[in-house]
Amino acid sequence: MTGITLIITFVIAIIVMILAISKFKLHPFLAIMGIALLLAIVVGIPLADIPATIGAGFSGTFSSIGIVIILGALIGLYLEKTGGAIKLADAVIKVVGKKRPELAILLMGWIVSIPVFCDSGFVILNPIRKAIRQRTLTSSVAMTVALSGGLYISHVFIPPTPGPIAAAGTLGIGENMLLVIGMGALVSIPCLIVAYFYSKYIGKKVKSNDEIGDQEIIKTYEQLVKEYGKLPSTFMSFAPIILPIVLMALGSISAILGWQGMLHTLCTFLGTPIIALTVGLLFGIGLLVSTGKMSEFRSLTDETLKTVGPILFVTAAGGVLGKVITTAGFVDYIKDNASFLSTIGIFFPFIIAAILKTAQGSSTVALTTTAGIMGSFAESGSMMQALGLTTPLAAALTVMAIGAGAMTVSDANDSHFWVVTNFGEMNPQDGYKTQTTLTLLMGIAAIIFIWLLSMFML
Repeated sequence: MTGITLIITFVIAIIVMILAISKFKLHPFLAIMGIALLLAIVVGIPLADIPATIGAGFSGTFSSIGIVIILGALIGLYLEKTGGAIKLADAVIKVVGKKRPELAILLMGWIVSIPVFCDSGFVILNPIRKAIRQRTLTSSVAMTVALSGGLYISHVFIPPTPGPIAAAGTLGIGENMLLVIGMGALVSIPCLIVAYFYSKYIGKKVKSNDEIGDQEIIKTYEQLVKEYGKLPSTFMSFAPIILPIVLMALGSISAILGWQGMLHTLCTFLGTPIIALTVGLLFGIGLLVSTGKMSEFRSLTDETLKTVGPILFVTAAGGVLGKVITTAGFVDYIKDNASFLSTIGIFFPFIIAAILKTAQGSSTVALTTTAGIMGSFAESGSMMQALGLTTPLAAALTVMAIGAGAMTVSDANDSHFWVVTNFGEMNPQDGYKTQTTLTLLMGIAAIIFIWLLSMFML
């Protein structure tokens, strides 16, 4: 096929995949795998080579990031079920203060969503949002938008949330997770600023049902805490998140400073994401022990594996699609037109992720599928190579660009949209004014900031 024909075929394949997921409600795994197989046949990959191509894309993804995703999800659920997430929120209130409720709930969401899925995070923190609002008489909509914004930002940018972990692993920087975490925290800044000011603005324009006249009795913060029974200590609540970051930092510092001998070996071992997150998981199990919930260990683990399973398979399917695209020669065409595409650069993964996100709703699917299309920065013939994104720093910025696209935008086919509107007691029209507009503004702010970073760093 000619280059133009390949591009047209690829665009049609993406459109068909999006329609299959959004219009016909086909599971993303089946839709992506089906499109990958059809694309392989249409572009002329020899039939005898197709099984090996699919197998390589599938197994390569599993071997690089599967365990890391499972460990991160386990830590998040243990924090959720033991009340550790509540303890994290309590620590934020003490630092920020009760006089800045929108900022407090925004930062709560940002911290809690690092290990916990944003949907679960909203459900966990919504009672606290109501309690703080009752104390401060702040706009309910402003508090809802601020909470949603904080949750969404770390959900798409900061490991150990599965989406960023999967993207980092696929792009070849799974062993340099500290770089991704640091970059995610940096890119969060403009998004947090946008979320804070937009929440205060939209809170004056839109009213929720509970502000209009609903006289629901809101529980106090103290009552909410009592419902969890015995809460873990602040240290034990932070440890499953902070310790893996510290260990990964030690691994990076050891390499940078050129440490030798046993100290270097130990730091490198502990700084590997799988080992660092395993240490975090052990402290997560410690949460169960300290709160008397160890009897729920097996059921919580089973629940996590059921949740993570679809993510793993969708991630692997994205790897298959990326492998087919590479084998088909699409990347070679990109290379031949590198002078033009270099002007697109970091915007290319953002656009692909944004299209996938808006069309089918799931940020995780958008993250993993786009990362699969981009491939590893160190892989010869990958999209990353074609776009000139050939360093670990470039790969980290690409993860951020994909994350920015994966939040643009949250609309009616996104489960989080309905979580926010229902728990925030707003109608769908107000959801578009708040949640959808917020994610659009944050996504634009993020990609502009990422582009500026790429201008100075790459």
